[in-house]
Amino acid sequence: MALLTPDHAPTALPATAALRTDPDRLWQSLMDLARIGATDKGGVCRLALTALDGQGRDLFVAWCEAEGLAVRIDEIGNIFARRAGTDPGRPAIATGSHIDTQPTGGKFDGNYGVLAGLEVVRTLNAHGIETAAPIEVVAWTNEEGSRFVPVMMGSGVFAGAFTAAFAHGQTDIDGIRVGDALQRIGYAGSHPAGAVPGGMFGAYFEAHIEQGPVLEAAGRTIGVVPGALGQRWYDVAVTGMEAHAGPTPMPLRHDALLAAARIVEQVNRIALGHAPHGRGTVGFLQVSPNSRNTIPGTVKFSVDFRNLTDEALAAMDAALRAACAEVAAATQVRIAVEQVVYYPPCHFAPDCIASVRSAAEALGLSHMEVVSGAGHDAVYVATRAPAAMVFVPCKDGISHNEIEFAEPAHLAAGADVLLHALLAHAL
Repeated sequence: MALLTPDHAPTALPATAALRTDPDRLWQSLMDLARIGATDKGGVCRLALTALDGQGRDLFVAWCEAEGLAVRIDEIGNIFARRAGTDPGRPAIATGSHIDTQPTGGKFDGNYGVLAGLEVVRTLNAHGIETAAPIEVVAWTNEEGSRFVPVMMGSGVFAGAFTAAFAHGQTDIDGIRVGDALQRIGYAGSHPAGAVPGGMFGAYFEAHIEQGPVLEAAGRTIGVVPGALGQRWYDVAVTGMEAHAGPTPMPLRHDALLAAARIVEQVNRIALGHAPHGRGTVGFLQVSPNSRNTIPGTVKFSVDFRNLTDEALAAMDAALRAACAEVAAATQVRIAVEQVVYYPPCHFAPDCIASVRSAAEALGLSHMEVVSGAGHDAVYVATRAPAAMVFVPCKDGISHNEIEFAEPAHLAAGADVLLHALLAHAL
């Protein structure tokens, strides 16, 4: 590391302990990006690979190029902006997130991680600080999965979870293919997905709002994230028999909704029985024929289980299937359970976690461990490179909502932790 004077002559090594990001510049960048796709309620609707997403990408690329970063686009549209290092043999140290949003999204989910990374680069440039390792800021494609599935598409292709060809062939509700949408907005890159110049990242850090209430409730500023919950999603179909609500006696009914209601309660019980990291949610339910005076004959619903270990997830799976068998027998219906999604639990790299914790301590910021209950691009990247995350609080734990909010001081604190965690690996 060297401090560059105007004539580029190296001087004595500066002390980086006092180095801080610019909170006003970070906030203004977030607000400028939020104007693209702004909603009347103060949120953002910038769905992946729409024209608005293209405009957001263009702005980010322009900012990166203004800082002298070399920008490359891979075949799934991931944007990599590299700040050169002084040692060509060192792998890049990376940071990033995504800038696509939910239909009723906020200003900070994903966007904060991308722009906090850009703010780190701006800070290093403003202070003339070189690093031995290159630093890359990444904007991953289609993390949200609101328009195209699967979610976390760009980082998934990068990590080899599925191929670029598979991703290119996915369609939205209007039948538009991912590959065609990338072409339309000018982000169908030629760089092979998963190929990083000079070798895979030496480390990856992702800053993010927590999207939950834990930090705020505890009064802590920084979440040190040891990992992310694994997920098992199911489609459950209950088949009974439609019948008239009046003439059919209660003991003779085959009520699919009654059976479904009992399973919903069991999902909650199973999650509570696998504390502290167990999560169980039924978020979708469809009743047929959905008539006021007809006993429901068919009910379809989703189950979302999450936990921090595969063993716990397997136990929750077994409990769900046992509960369904018991309820089916008691209510005289048939119940089919199909697992449709599995994401294994993610455990981040100990040295990267330690870098986040050390940075928070050195900066005098209150912190605590917070396991991520949501999926993030870092989860896929962690399968290929050492990774960790930095959480900051969001108001009332609300995210995926137009009223999503994070305090500027918290965002700045997270960016400072990100800066020093990156420097710990890049100098």
